[in-house]
Amino acid sequence: MNDKTFFVHQHGICESTSVGNGTRVWAFAHVLPGAVIGANCNICDHVFIENDVTVGDDVTIKSGVQLWDGVRLGNRVFVGPNAAFTNDRFPRSKHYPESFLQTIVEDGASIGANATILPGITIGRQAMIGAGAVVTKNVPANAVVVGNPAVIVGYQTGPQVEPVMTQATPGAAGDRMALGVGGCELWRLPHFSDLRGELAPLEFGQNLPFKPLRSFLVYGVPSDKVRGEHAHRQCHQFLIAAHGRLSVVVDDGHDRKEVSLADPSIGLYLPPGVWGIQYKFQPDTALLVMASHPYDASDYIRDYSDFLATVRPDGH
Repeated sequence: MNDKTFFVHQHGICESTSVGNGTRVWAFAHVLPGAVIGANCNICDHVFIENDVTVGDDVTIKSGVQLWDGVRLGNRVFVGPNAAFTNDRFPRSKHYPESFLQTIVEDGASIGANATILPGITIGRQAMIGAGAVVTKNVPANAVVVGNPAVIVGYQTGPQVEPVMTQATPGAAGDRMALGVGGCELWRLPHFSDLRGELAPLEFGQNLPFKPLRSFLVYGVPSDKVRGEHAHRQCHQFLIAAHGRLSVVVDDGHDRKEVSLADPSIGLYLPPGVWGIQYKFQPDTALLVMASHPYDASDYIRDYSDFLATVRPDGH
């Protein structure tokens, strides 16, 4: 241990003076002078960190990782062994872009061993990147992605989040089931069956929690794609799987649950101030959405960090 407030192994090189208290730089790691490293980080053997790199507090960077110019790691990020970052979409020897693309890994995200992160993307807070995944597009907050190219296979839960709920069925027509997330409810709608087929009528003044002013259908969604990823400030929504099956994640900033919709006589009520995600679309799924307000771009909250700041202004 030297007289600095951080530790550098005798076989490590740390040329930067912008290193926080308690950070440890281990053998054969090399940190260039322009890098900014937070407090209590663990930079393991054989890590290379270039100049235009920012690393937050409490970050772990395992052996064999290189952080190139443009990489931004938030607080409490974990980077597994030999994970590969890039900063140029079309690299050529001795040809340099005017500026390198920024790759942002937000607070609490984890990147598994040998994952490859293409340049210019954002990995959302608390996201989990599986080992060996090749990440080619932005990853939403809390998402779990695997494969090449990486696709979403689930969403993370945490200490303040209830276990994921994949199936739920309210009882008779008119019954409601509270999900315990921001006022979200499952509604059992009227349903009639006879030799002619099935009928699920909707009386806007009776069977719904609001009178819709807009409706739209979401269909033809590939199974690896994600819809939604936003909240509304004022607009209420009511979702029905008119055909097929999909999963909906509802998140009020404190609790999160996942519901499978596969029955046209069951609807999901989403009040304002709830982050909604639709994914795991089966082929030929058609999602009917009814909204209480006409379309208004200013009513949408599309960034998860902005959403958390709105619903948790005190940070708790």
